[in-house]
Amino acid sequence: MLKRRAVHRDMADVNLYAAKRLRDMAESLGGLAKTFAGADRDPGLSGEDGLAALETAAAMVCGSCEKCGLTQEIRKEENGENYYLYYLLRTFEKKGCIDYEDMPRRFLETCRRKADYLGQLNRSLGRASMNLTWKNRFLESRDAVMVQFREMAGILEEFSGQMEQARDVTEPAEAALRMTFRRRRVSVESLLVLQYGGQHREVFMTARTTNGRCMTARDAAELLGHAIKGKWVPARDGKTLITRNPSSFRFMEDGKYRVLFGSARTPRQGEEVSGDSFTFRSGLPGQAIISLSDGMGSGRQANEDSEKVIELTEQLLETGFSARAALKLVNTVLLLTGTAERPATLDLGLVDLYSGVLEAMKLGAAATFVMGRGEVETLESENVPAGILNPVEPVLLSRKLWDGDRVVMVSDGILDAMPGEEKEAAFRDFLAGLPETGPQETAELILTFALSFEGQPRDDMTVLVGGIYER
Repeated sequence: MLKRRAVHRDMADVNLYAAKRLRDMAESLGGLAKTFAGADRDPGLSGEDGLAALETAAAMVCGSCEKCGLTQEIRKEENGENYYLYYLLRTFEKKGCIDYEDMPRRFLETCRRKADYLGQLNRSLGRASMNLTWKNRFLESRDAVMVQFREMAGILEEFSGQMEQARDVTEPAEAALRMTFRRRRVSVESLLVLQYGGQHREVFMTARTTNGRCMTARDAAELLGHAIKGKWVPARDGKTLITRNPSSFRFMEDGKYRVLFGSARTPRQGEEVSGDSFTFRSGLPGQAIISLSDGMGSGRQANEDSEKVIELTEQLLETGFSARAALKLVNTVLLLTGTAERPATLDLGLVDLYSGVLEAMKLGAAATFVMGRGEVETLESENVPAGILNPVEPVLLSRKLWDGDRVVMVSDGILDAMPGEEKEAAFRDFLAGLPETGPQETAELILTFALSFEGQPRDDMTVLVGGIYER
């Protein structure tokens, strides 16, 4: 017994040491993020760019001629800034070139090499504009790296805090757990039971079979439930079989709630593939995901764009990024890969299976609706689709869900099909009159209702429904 307690203390000490190292790494990444802070992106060509273009044109074309005195007059103004120079730069940015009508009357009347001068001026301004574009692109890349360092620092610090707050509750459960497994011919060689924030628990153990047979990790999770109560599941990234060779396993306590999902969709008339993509799953520890992305337009290209958004978001969430950090990084990646011409919306909902709290985050997505207790609540935020602006700050919408509540996500095609001017109000009234059916039946009823007004869909239509239920 003394030896086992020593093992527990050693594992707890390792836990605290790892937490401290993670916090140190978080501070280092935060410091790196600060070193990337620098100049902001330039919104347009500056007065210095304009003066340099004028002087280059004069040097290449005018020589010693000073009849028009264009550059000299601008130079007389403080810092070389005056109204005409501002007009010249904004005109070039708007049209992409400077024409005769954009030049001063004196220049048009006295210059004998107008075409050569304008040609050289446009070339110089074009080079300055290209340099500005590349400079801003570099600064966007720098900002993307800075955001990733900052978010990674936040993730490590959050994880470090969780490890420091984890309470070792191995001793009260150890005897019953070892006896339960021994009866099934499984030897538990090392054991650590942690409780986080007085809520869910995790079990880390090294085990082997003593009769030469195997036991699945899922069966071992059921044994845990008999030994120390609660509903347990094996970690998704862990081993699946206990064999006669000692191996380490991790088990997580399931939440108080479970989420069932339903979906229904149809592509736009004339298209074989819907431009909407979605995912729902309960694979994350203590959380369930429901997510919908609507690609711009319809068809295969829109589907590829929306699928990319969904996959990136899911990968980041699985890695340990918070929902807010995941959405910000997805937006940054799409911005840097040049998908601003084909933006995609993103609607993300995370349900905490321990507390029943829904966190919804949106980037340009349609409203989300929560059905429960005889009422329908609308969750919406006004912002742009992913990949349009950087930086972007997703809006967090949080609601407590109760047993039997249903979360409804829809693409624009569903809301646009609603009758009248107040589309969301009409849809909310329809949801309020729906019977208390399962998520799949609810999704099919919604799609059928939307199609009853359209006949043939004029846009991709997708409905996702997540129902939350107590275990």
